[in-house]
Amino acid sequence: MSIEGIIDRGKILDSLERLRKGLLLSLCIFVLLGVVIFPFSKQLLRQLYETNLKVDLVAQPHAKVSLVAFTIPEAFFSLLKLTLFVSLFLSMPFIFYQIWKAFAPLFRLKKLRSPFVIFLTAITLFYLGAAFCYFVTLPFGVQFLLGYQSAHIKPMISVGTYISFCTAFIFGFGLTFELPLILGLLSYIKVVNAAFLTRNRRYAILLVAVLAAVVTPTPDVFNMALMGGPLYVLFEVGVIVVKIIERKRGRAEGAVPRR
Repeated sequence: MSIEGIIDRGKILDSLERLRKGLLLSLCIFVLLGVVIFPFSKQLLRQLYETNLKVDLVAQPHAKVSLVAFTIPEAFFSLLKLTLFVSLFLSMPFIFYQIWKAFAPLFRLKKLRSPFVIFLTAITLFYLGAAFCYFVTLPFGVQFLLGYQSAHIKPMISVGTYISFCTAFIFGFGLTFELPLILGLLSYIKVVNAAFLTRNRRYAILLVAVLAAVVTPTPDVFNMALMGGPLYVLFEVGVIVVKIIERKRGRAEGAVPRR
């Protein structure tokens, strides 16, 4: 084995050790936030309900869709689940920071400029995706699906299922919005290029469909489309970002031909 290989392996192991310590610290922050948030979990559930479920019942025009608990402990565990989600949601900047802190030295080997900007971009994209889901996609999707109720079909929504449905969508959108950044970093370290992404666009569409099927909490085509559509748009944005990076690299290397 070459000396370079030993050095690379050593640096990777050091990064993994830093990541382990960082995630343990993140776990402590996550638990402390959960303790603080739990007393407000009922108010958070009310807000989540009013955002999506204030829909009239067809069978009872003056009544709204309500949440129900099918088992005795479901109400408690549902509030606990919501607390854990909000705690994790608020912990994401700290978790991202620990991940970046662990692996930033590897990127510095590639002479990456303004590494902290990458961290801020990751946080911004995550919360932008979550906000887009919470204010746009999720209300539209829930109300569209509830539109299929009738005088003979009255929706009875489990509170636990509803929280799982919403949190899976919000986190799914937050993470998928990182796609342009991921493609940009892979292009910077010369793992992918614009020609490769463009040539394999059909496989990207297939992969988007698979990811949408895995991430969405229900198997229906409509919810898959709500996730898959923005994900494909983000892929195309990532391709544009890769082209910009390659153009700047070419100018820096003096390899861009004059038009």
